[in-house]
Amino acid sequence: MSVRIIIAAGAGLVIAACGPESRSGSADEAEDGEERAVRVVAETVTYERSTRRVEVVGTARARQSAVIYPETSGQVDQVLFEAGDYVEAGAELLQLESEVERLAVRLAQVEVDQAEQLLARYRRIEGTGAVSAAQIDEARTALDAARIDLESAELALSKRTVRAPFAGHTGLTDIDPGARINSETVITDLDDRSALRIDFDAPESVFGQVSRGDSIPVIAFAAPDRPLTATVRTVDSRIDPDRRVFVVRAEIPNEDDRLRPGMSFRVAFETVGAPLPAVPEAAILWGGDGAYVWAIEDGAATRRDITIVSREPGRVLVRADLPRGASIVAQGVQKVREGTPVTPVADGAEGAPALTAAPAAKAG
Repeated sequence: MSVRIIIAAGAGLVIAACGPESRSGSADEAEDGEERAVRVVAETVTYERSTRRVEVVGTARARQSAVIYPETSGQVDQVLFEAGDYVEAGAELLQLESEVERLAVRLAQVEVDQAEQLLARYRRIEGTGAVSAAQIDEARTALDAARIDLESAELALSKRTVRAPFAGHTGLTDIDPGARINSETVITDLDDRSALRIDFDAPESVFGQVSRGDSIPVIAFAAPDRPLTATVRTVDSRIDPDRRVFVVRAEIPNEDDRLRPGMSFRVAFETVGAPLPAVPEAAILWGGDGAYVWAIEDGAATRRDITIVSREPGRVLVRADLPRGASIVAQGVQKVREGTPVTPVADGAEGAPALTAAPAAKAG
């Protein structure tokens, strides 16, 4: 019950009111002076592996490729291929004029025959005393020398024919019969394009996450509607110190021969990183020194700074001091301060805070 007293004092009135004892605290404080607990929706921290998508452009080369040169100089006698021909390993591509070399082989063969006949004659009379051991040794040495001369002549003759070092498709040529060429004249290119190898630069940050045997999707810019799968064959053993990248070589089959060396390909793949805490996107707040979340420890809110690694719909992977199973404030973050007592309630329960969109998470 309240009492009101009115006292007339001169020209004025003094009015005093007495009522229930006034409380010095705010509405959020309990009767004992402690801060009232804030209702929040909590969520348990789980760990998920981060993924990173890498997209680069690679250039294809043949499984084997060679620029064909002659081993010696001379006049072209025959060109034995057309551009685009498929040739087997050892197939003849070009024939140089070789009459002199053929004569040299015949002469060397005659010398071998003579040396063999002389050695055979000496051996027939070896025990008669008509021939000494020294003469027999000289005849044997002469035969060996004649055989070496024959091999040398045959080698010189073989160099007058240019052969394919491996099976593949020939390229264009500017050589015609009658032309004179030397060892620096390009005859043609030869490509084994039964499979293509794609070299591409991968960022240093994924080194160790790409291994031999991995499958990687690739798309040729010339055929964007035809996705392909390449297999990693080689990973470079060092990082380019200037560009901070390393080279990966992948291989794609080309049995139908629709792809060509030199084509460019878009290479896209994902790498899996270490497990990281996953938190709701709405739980993230931003302060002057970066992003943070409210963790719940001993019934009170405590700030945990975070670094955002990647985002998925509704969830964010972060680096933070958040162990597995820790509780964080998922809804009601705007009402929480450092040390605020919190009472976790189920989402949608009576008195549960409504979901409030947090500021957009910045990529870390």
